[in-house]
Amino acid sequence: MPVAECRPRCELTLSSSMEKISFFDQIEKNKKNSYFLIFFVFIVLIGLGFVFSQVFDPGATFIILIFSIIFSISYTVGTYYYSDKIALASVGATPAVGEQYSRLRNRVEGLSMAAGLPKPGVYVMHSPEINAFATGRDPEHSVICVTDGALQRLTEPELEGVLAHEMSHVANYDIRFVTLAAVMVGIISIASQLFLRSMWLGGGRSNDERRGGGGAIFLVIGIILAILAPIVVKLVQLAISRRREYMADAGSVQLTRYPGNLISALKKIKAYYEGGAPHAKVSDAVAPMFFADPLHARFVNLFNTHPPIEDRIKVLEAM
Repeated sequence: MPVAECRPRCELTLSSSMEKISFFDQIEKNKKNSYFLIFFVFIVLIGLGFVFSQVFDPGATFIILIFSIIFSISYTVGTYYYSDKIALASVGATPAVGEQYSRLRNRVEGLSMAAGLPKPGVYVMHSPEINAFATGRDPEHSVICVTDGALQRLTEPELEGVLAHEMSHVANYDIRFVTLAAVMVGIISIASQLFLRSMWLGGGRSNDERRGGGGAIFLVIGIILAILAPIVVKLVQLAISRRREYMADAGSVQLTRYPGNLISALKKIKAYYEGGAPHAKVSDAVAPMFFADPLHARFVNLFNTHPPIEDRIKVLEAM
């Protein structure tokens, strides 16, 4: 049962200038964002399929569109249902079993009880980096993974703040959105690359046909769409991803009742990266799931998956 259902009236003020936000509303907003992104990507995919067929073989338009839809649905459903296994395997995580991880398991269990959620599976990623992430398609199939660096460098209260942040992602169905967003962006990138590579290979109609009439127009539209579509979809994904991190930070405070522990953990992570420590070797698809951006923590731009650590600290200090 999500946090919002067990505490329907609970709200948090993210800063003195922000309105109070209902956790129940946030869950619904994340669901709507997921549906919007899926719908948007399907439209783009259908557009790419249509333009692709017009450039190469107008007679195959229907077949290509059907193939695009079937591929999209199959790829999305398959990745969605196995998202936890895929994410854990990609970072080499192992189950947190044994006496050395008993306190970690107990702390996760305590937070899940406080949030009114099923206990997530607990895993450990063997990396010196201070980080953690949550994955899984819903609270009943969720997983929380913590790095060795977080277990070694964070105090118990700091670790609790980070775990509560990840538990908030589970409660708000953020992990569902991140998984679907990564899959959707991947589909668009694959379709665009196939189109552009086919241009380089000279497939489809002859150059004379492409230059004539509608063929030339569709060719130009196809190239522009193939270049811009992955960028636009990616920017939409990242903008929503950064927003949900603020929500998860607020959710951590809701569970622990104290922002200082999470602030302290973020400061340690900031110092870790500023000291030139190596980043974890993770893929772009998995990076948005982490507590702190494992790829670009030292750089701030539109392609960051997370807000700047300094901004997150300021918001927490204003609570």
